[in-house]
Parts: sequence; C-alpha cells; structure tokens
Amino acid sequence: MASENQPKQGQVQVNMTPEVEKGVYSNLAIMGFTPTEFIMDFVFHHPGMPRANVQSRVIMSPVQAKRLMRLLEQNMANYEKTFGNIVLEEDKRQVPPSGPISPFKVN
Repeated sequence: MASENQPKQGQVQVNMTPEVEKGVYSNLAIMGFTPTEFIMDFVFHHPGMPRANVQSRVIMSPVQAKRLMRLLEQNMANYEKTFGNIVLEEDKRQVPPSGPISPFKVN
C-alpha cells in the first residue's frame, strides 16, 4: 500500500529550495533555438538604463518548449477569463511587427 505522501504512478513530487521559491522578476524575455534546444533568457530591464542583466536562463527540448507554450496559452486564457483581456501595443498596429516581439531594443 502506497503512503499518502508518495506520488501516484506517473506523477512527480517537486521540491523547491527557499532561494528558488523567491523567484526572479523579468520584464523581457529573449529566445533562441538550435535543432535540439530552446534557450530562454529572462531579463530585468530598468527603464532609462542602457544595459540589462539576464536574471535566469532556461534551456528546454523542443518537445518541452511546446508543452510550455500550451501551458502558457491555457493559463493566459484562464487569466483573461477572470481578469479581462490584455491588449498589447503591437496588437493595435495595422501592420504586424516584422522584428522581435519586444518593447526593447536587444543587442
């Protein structure tokens, strides 16, 4: 008989250190990919400052990146159902943006 604290088959028990639990704030994400990986850099850019530092880098397989995309889509839909639609400035334009989707210039 399995203990109540043990995860059921197919489930993973996730632990978090206090340092990771604090999280990091990001107001800019930069993404790139190779044939085998998606690399996501999460940046905090302080307005008016010429430089910004990467706060965290996450590297995922394409399969996991697609799962993350679906999870974000589902959660955004739930968020907007609860709190209302989020309208982005780039969505208001008549012509879709041709460059990176970011309010910042990325070097």
